Amino acid sequence: MSHDPDAPVLDFAGTTPYEDYVRADVLTHLQEPLSDDPGELAFLVTTQVMELWFTVIVHEWQTAAAALRRDDTEGALAALKRSTHELRSLNASWEPLAHLTPAQFNAYRAALGDGSGFQSAMYRRMEFLLGEKSASMLVPHRGAPRVHAELEKALQEPSLYDEALRFLARHGAEVPEAVLRRDVAARYEPDPGVEAVWVRVYAGDPGSAAHRLGEALTEVAELVWRWRNDHLVATRRAMGAKVGTGGSSGVAWLEKRAAKQVFPELWTARSHV
Repeated sequence: MSHDPDAPVLDFAGTTPYEDYVRADVLTHLQEPLSDDPGELAFLVTTQVMELWFTVIVHEWQTAAAALRRDDTEGALAALKRSTHELRSLNASWEPLAHLTPAQFNAYRAALGDGSGFQSAMYRRMEFLLGEKSASMLVPHRGAPRVHAELEKALQEPSLYDEALRFLARHGAEVPEAVLRRDVAARYEPDPGVEAVWVRVYAGDPGSAAHRLGEALTEVAELVWRWRNDHLVATRRAMGAKVGTGGSSGVAWLEKRAAKQVFPELWTARSHV
């Protein structure tokens, strides 16, 4: 029988090269629903997909931070740009859960037990990179030494915003010394001196490295806000004001999170330009 030269190779000695690279068999067998409700699988897969996006975004922001340390503006901007595409994909992953009714969510909510998204170690690493540091958020991970060590390392490292401000200072911006020497393991707090730096940046050359960096960070901040807001709306729709999983206050806790600005002076500076 003649062989079609355009046909793909089908016979492999072991698993397919695709499987060897993607590990699809591992990924598609990680789902173990704990209820009989057919909707639980979509909830579980969507949550796992979000974890994968968290992992990619953490990688991009770490790449951007490292590039800023090297004064590699283009490398940092490229990583931040990639992360915006990934953040949009992350945000779109809310769609399967965004229209859950209370009855639909209640059908498998008990399967979560005390589980809650705020216990996600990779999401916590995202928050730490944004400057939302909190040593208490390591406590849930004490039983997982490797994860705890990774979070402890991330807590002690400068955030993406810290690196951006240090970059600006090295290139002539008058970033307050107290900000440059702040305890990076503490939550970042807005500073009027930093706001003044961004006012000068935005009043200057729109093609400058500082201006381009400010806009890249603003795009990231906006998409993070959209993520938090989508989470809030989906939760409000599925469970109203009931106590959240994991013992949080649910919607009230998410409202506080959604109200917080990421890279705050980038937003307040706009009122003064």
